[in-house]
Amino acid sequence: MTNPQPLPNLASSAGDPGGRGPCQRSHDELKALAESGAAELGWNAPARDVIAWVARNFELPAVAVACSMADAVLPALVADQFPGVDVLFLETGYHFPETHATRDEVAANLRVNIVDVLPENTVEQQDRLLGKDLFARDAAQCCALRKVQPLRRTLAGYEVWFTGVRRDEAPTRTNTPLISWDEANGLVKVNPMADWSFDQLVQYSEDNILPVNPLLSQGYPSIGCQPCTRKVAPGADPRSGRWAGTDKTECGLHV
Repeated sequence: MTNPQPLPNLASSAGDPGGRGPCQRSHDELKALAESGAAELGWNAPARDVIAWVARNFELPAVAVACSMADAVLPALVADQFPGVDVLFLETGYHFPETHATRDEVAANLRVNIVDVLPENTVEQQDRLLGKDLFARDAAQCCALRKVQPLRRTLAGYEVWFTGVRRDEAPTRTNTPLISWDEANGLVKVNPMADWSFDQLVQYSEDNILPVNPLLSQGYPSIGCQPCTRKVAPGADPRSGRWAGTDKTECGLHV
């Protein structure tokens, strides 16, 4: 696993993301490519076909995978066609111990390069600047500082990123496309598992003996930061345990 090393003027990111250089294609070119890919693959193409489309149009080190370390299905699928791909892990400073253990297991067992994406400030520094437990007073600002902004700065070094977003996760995600142009971050966004169900995810992980966060089987179908994640009752909205007791449903990464 890559050891954290702050980038000059970009203290939000850590690790050596494959020694990537600046992107060669313009936003207009990438946007046109995303539109072409979306038209070619449609709504329900198999995940491997979606990744194969990326492999025909992009190459390392311009490719990244975002992974919350709930499971390792997406990194494993992408690494089959992009061995050594950068896997971005948002190190918020608030994760469950099980999530860190899963990250370490992924690093040790898959052909990927883990890149810890760090906020500008540690939790202790943020507490001094903005007061203790910002997540309890303003969860949106906490997510922006510890997830959205760090990831945006890191993604500036890539042309395409993969996410594990699925349509069955929440009402806000039912229209998730396989491929789209990510205007907020300025690159192509690919969701190869968009039409997968949670049961398919679990079955694939079991069939391929992949690392999995043990919290998934302990009532946490959606795993975020420890202070803001609760167990979910059987049959309830899988994401109802995220920011429980508030009207917040997304951290801001996928909106």
